Amino acid sequence: MWNKIWIGVKRLFTRVARFRHRCGYGVHSPFAFGLITDVIYEKDAYYAYGELKTKQKKEGWQQQSWLKGNKRVNRLLFRLVNRTQPGKIILVGQPSDAVLYLQAAKPSADFLYAVDLSGLFLDADVPVDFLYLDDVSHPKMLEEAFNVCARRATPNSLFVVRGIGYTGPMKQLWRRLADDTRVGVTFDLFDVGLLFFDRSKIKQSYVVNF
Repeated sequence: MWNKIWIGVKRLFTRVARFRHRCGYGVHSPFAFGLITDVIYEKDAYYAYGELKTKQKKEGWQQQSWLKGNKRVNRLLFRLVNRTQPGKIILVGQPSDAVLYLQAAKPSADFLYAVDLSGLFLDADVPVDFLYLDDVSHPKMLEEAFNVCARRATPNSLFVVRGIGYTGPMKQLWRRLADDTRVGVTFDLFDVGLLFFDRSKIKQSYVVNF
């Protein structure tokens, strides 16, 4: 419980410190501005949100509070998948209701869920279009999963990392992933980090008050 409270306090102070990094203010890249305003800050109430909330209750996610994901993050995942339309989605980490949102945004996508690296079975010729790394307790494992999947990334790939601002090890992990030569534009949202692999765009790191 203390960790949750501490993260909440850090999130509050981070939002205050990032006040000027809101709604795409000062962002000149059309790609980055479009993602911030049309996806990250999008307020449209997708019809699927209500259905997903009902499904969460039906499957018991509401009672399993220690596994319950953050609603804002889950809905962002939904919008990101809806925007990028990946053919293959991979989730590596702890069980959470994020699975519902990832699958609902693109039901036809090939979906793989792995608690750890032992479940990360990938065909060599199959690209990883969308990867969600969600286990703040094991940053080393997340980094290994990133490296496995980055070998199969394409210019259209998007990797999402949960909890990049929660702990010291996660902050260090985020810096290493953002600096990786295979990665292009990145977005630091505190709760999550977004890694794009389109190297045709100038490599730049954006901070967003999410």
